[in-house]
Amino acid sequence: MQVTETRKRTRRGTQRVTMTDVATAADVSPSTVSLFLRRPESVSRHLAERIARVIDEMGYVPNLVAGSLAAARSRTVGVILPSILNSFFAETYNTLQGMFQAAHYQTLLGVSEFSPEEEESLIRAFLAWSPAAMVVTGFHHTERTRSMLASCGVPVVEMWDMPGHPGEAVGISVGFSHFEVGRMQTSHLYDQGSRKVAYIGAAASQDLRVRSRTDGYEAEVMRRGLHDPIDFTVPDAATTEVGRWLIDEILTRHPDIDGVVCSNDALALGVLFEVTRRDLRVPDDLAVVGFGDLPFSNSCPPPLTTVRPPQREIGRLSATQILAALDGVRVTQKHHNLDCELVIRGSTRPVAKR
Repeated sequence: MQVTETRKRTRRGTQRVTMTDVATAADVSPSTVSLFLRRPESVSRHLAERIARVIDEMGYVPNLVAGSLAAARSRTVGVILPSILNSFFAETYNTLQGMFQAAHYQTLLGVSEFSPEEEESLIRAFLAWSPAAMVVTGFHHTERTRSMLASCGVPVVEMWDMPGHPGEAVGISVGFSHFEVGRMQTSHLYDQGSRKVAYIGAAASQDLRVRSRTDGYEAEVMRRGLHDPIDFTVPDAATTEVGRWLIDEILTRHPDIDGVVCSNDALALGVLFEVTRRDLRVPDDLAVVGFGDLPFSNSCPPPLTTVRPPQREIGRLSATQILAALDGVRVTQKHHNLDCELVIRGSTRPVAKR
């Protein structure tokens, strides 16, 4: 298989790292870089280490599309999701796929399972086949991933989150503030009458968006000043059984809580099961709010108050931004902060209008 240079310039005019760039930085010939990529054992150890270091630093990805096709852009868009088990990620992907298909682009889907290292491996593999654009989830990348995305020379969208500081985003961001979601959930519980509110979260070590919602909870608790934060988070996946276990732990240690914020609707469903087993009344004894507005949320007993993320709008706007960039439209707005909706149902009390 012949290894060729990546494109030097996209339609947008963005410079992409080439094999010649790597050779210049490593002070070797392009043919030596090509030989290293095809048969690394044929290059001296000293040169191999130098070339490998430069490739990592520059984020270079060899183009596997050989010969004259190397300069052509494929009509595929790489999409990396952390999971396909959560229906809101699936809704976003379905929207992306539908819009790209209508524009005669095909999607290539990878699932990272919330692992930055797996995301890096997927992105490296996708970029090697010269995609037209890349869509990734969030900003928790390895440094090598950030370097590859920054130098790949195609439109990049990071979705489902908002950057916390300048420079955190590599490309266009389309999402919402998970910190503000945590504040919204907690504020609603206080406004509807709760006076001691706890928080439960799962997959906290893998999904930093859960950590951001926890931070939002803690900030609102401190702002209200009624008690110290009570947050229980675990690395386990967000399941109904984990929700039952977590609320059992909290009620054992803090039997006087009267509200609980859940990082996921599946956890909230487990909370409803456990408080029913304990003969507690929802929302009179314990008010419950979730996140995600999953399909069961409106039909569980009682129907679950939750925050509905704009999953379809994230997919629509992400696809719109990429298709515009591929058509040569100059991007004037890099960050698109969307609104989430608080859906009030039977697991919390109605809030009187002020």
